[in-house]
Amino acid sequence: MKFIQQAYKGDNEWTAYLFTLMFLFFGWQIVGIIPISLVAYIYADDAGTFMLSASNSFSGLGINANLYLLLIIVTFLFGLLSLFLGIKLFHKRKIVTLITSREKVDWGRFFYAFIVWGIVGLIMVTIGYFMAPEDYVWNFKPIPFFILLLISFLFLPIQTSMEELLFRGYLMQGFGTWFKNSFVALILTSAIFGLLHGLNPEVEKLGWFTMVYYIGTGLVLGIFTLMDEGTELALGFHASNNIVAAVLVTTNWTVFQTDALMVDISEPSIDWEMFVPVFILYPLILLLFSKKYGWTNWKEKLFGHIFKPIEFKEDEFIAPYPPKGEL
Repeated sequence: MKFIQQAYKGDNEWTAYLFTLMFLFFGWQIVGIIPISLVAYIYADDAGTFMLSASNSFSGLGINANLYLLLIIVTFLFGLLSLFLGIKLFHKRKIVTLITSREKVDWGRFFYAFIVWGIVGLIMVTIGYFMAPEDYVWNFKPIPFFILLLISFLFLPIQTSMEELLFRGYLMQGFGTWFKNSFVALILTSAIFGLLHGLNPEVEKLGWFTMVYYIGTGLVLGIFTLMDEGTELALGFHASNNIVAAVLVTTNWTVFQTDALMVDISEPSIDWEMFVPVFILYPLILLLFSKKYGWTNWKEKLFGHIFKPIEFKEDEFIAPYPPKGEL
């Protein structure tokens, strides 16, 4: 429970959460979309051809795919900075408490999850290609592709980190301390994470069955966080997942439309690639991480009661037993 209890290191009143979330919304959805809106305005025939929303696609305006991806990431950058400022200004606690219960961020955990899931993602794409090569068209364009690589590895983790620190960090800690139960926090953050991804074009094309994937992903990332007492594994996993999605395969109907290596030209459908990760790969990854990091006490960490730690100042500490020779 140490990670959720980090919330008690600062102001944990509901007003601090309200002001931080308002600050986050302002930074992410108002200030953050100014750059992409200005670019869209420049490319548009007139000011009425676009809406001020970071979720809109401006590909029809002729905006370069790499520029569009970078502008989308900028919106998340403003959101992440706003979240950090909210933690400092309203909660009055260190930013590291939002990320981990450890004294400092364990980057080894981040890169381990990043590499493991990146290898799995590469294998999944390869299997998909060899199972149905007719569904893929080679799309390698050297300069756009290498620019995409640069943007993906340097800047795409900003987007994934903002999502992870909002859901598996901020809201996990908030719900956990409000409801005094880690399982309630896990379910709520996973459900909200999945439902917000319902705005993605994949859901419009494939229907609400895609929620199995999004909510399932939220659940496994939440379990990583609770069992490991920090978000490092979730941060690495999510960053790797989105980089693979952006760099290897693109379509004309998913949220990522990039200058990837290949274009999937198949008709949108719900297939094995949606359910295999949730029901097979995620449990295997959980098993791997649990063995590597020695996770124990699953019941307590996933279903346990959250309590505010009792802290004593050194001069107020009362020994539980009298010193030897004294009564």
